[in-house]
Amino acid sequence: MRTSLAVADNPVRTEPTPPHGRLSEARAAFRDSASVGLGFVPLGIAFGVLVTHSGVDWWWASLSSALVYGGSFEFLLIGLVTAATPLVFVAVSALLVNLRHVFYALSFPLDRVKGRLGKTYSTFALCDEAYALTVGHRARSWSGARILWLQLFMQLYWAGGATAGALLGSVVPRSVTGLDFALTALFTVLALDAVRDRRGDLPTPLLALLSALAARLLFPSQLLPVAFALFTAGLLARYRTARRRPSHV
Repeated sequence: MRTSLAVADNPVRTEPTPPHGRLSEARAAFRDSASVGLGFVPLGIAFGVLVTHSGVDWWWASLSSALVYGGSFEFLLIGLVTAATPLVFVAVSALLVNLRHVFYALSFPLDRVKGRLGKTYSTFALCDEAYALTVGHRARSWSGARILWLQLFMQLYWAGGATAGALLGSVVPRSVTGLDFALTALFTVLALDAVRDRRGDLPTPLLALLSALAARLLFPSQLLPVAFALFTAGLLARYRTARRRPSHV
C-alpha cells in the first residue's frame, strides 16, 4: 500500500534494466541460491534414482521436475503412478500436499515481479525454500529480476539433480533403501529450524505430529494426504477459535 501511494504521488518512468544490471542480479541470485542448491542437488538425485527403481522411464524425472516441480508431491506421485491411482485421487492429493502455497502467496513479494510471464513463472516456481529466502528481512530490497533468477536457479538445481539421478539409477543397487525418506529428512530439518525461530508457537508442530499419528492409525495406506487434511482442518479450527476469543489490551 505504501509503495502504491508513493508511486501515485511521485510518478517515475521506469527504464529497462541495462544488460550489466541483469547480469549483476543473476550473480546475486546465484549466490543467494547456492546454499539451497547444496540440498536440492542430492535430493534431486535421490528422486531420480527412486524414479528408475520404481520401473518408470528415466525421462519422467526430467519431465516431472520441469512441469510439476512439486518437491514432496513428486515423491508421492511416483507411488501414485506405479499404483495406477485414479486421476481424481491424484488431483486431491496434489491439492492437499500443496495447499500451504495458498498461504505463502499472502506474503510472497510477487508485486515486485514485472510482466505477466514473469508473474506466471514466479507463481509456478514458488517453493518452500524460495519463500523462506524472499520474505526475510535481508530480501526486502531485492528486485523482481533477482527473485526470478533465484527461483530459476532453484528449479535448475532440482531438475539437474533429478536427471542425473535418473540416468545413474541403474548403477545404484536396488537394495539401497531410504531414498524416499530424503525429502522427509529435509522437511524435518526445516521444521526444527522453524521451532527454534518461533519458540512460543509450540502447538503448531504438536498439531502436525498429532495429525500424522492419527492418519497413521486410521488410514495407514493414505497417510500423507490424510495427515495434511487433518493438519489443515486443525489450523483452521485454531484460527477460528483465536478470532472468537476476546482480546485483552
